[in-house]
Amino acid sequence: MTDKLRKALAVMFGVLMLAGCGVETALIVGGVAAAGAGGGTYAYINGEMKTDYYYPMDKTWKACEKTVADMKGRDVVPDRRIGEGTIKAAIDGEDVTIGLKYKDKTVTTVSVRVGLFGNKVSSQLVQDRIRDNLVRSGQEGLGTSPASAGGAAPAGSSPAPMNR
Repeated sequence: MTDKLRKALAVMFGVLMLAGCGVETALIVGGVAAAGAGGGTYAYINGEMKTDYYYPMDKTWKACEKTVADMKGRDVVPDRRIGEGTIKAAIDGEDVTIGLKYKDKTVTTVSVRVGLFGNKVSSQLVQDRIRDNLVRSGQEGLGTSPASAGGAAPAGSSPAPMNR
């Protein structure tokens, strides 16, 4: 086999491997690039958009409740337990489920599902609003961001969400 043929087969194999991954591959690759630039990274898997926020569970819960109220959520059903919780609501005619899970003292994982099968764009909008409310709450003195809380945040973290 010649070198040209081997290279051509390797390229074709790589293209075929990526072709089945579609949007998720682009999202993950794009997310890694965004993380390096200091932006937020979201993982959209099986209709749910997840991210980690470097804020305590209580503060993140309040930001999620404020997000639902700001987006005029109806039929709101909060269910908070130790270390986790969900907020279900109807926003613009779509069922929205926000799930929170304690990960560490200053890290909370938030998942968002919009609709039965998930809606990536709408989930991104909800996550962006949660992030904005968290950042805004730190600036208004309703709490402090992890970076200003005496070094409680993991090294290199910022108020923006970032998956590990």
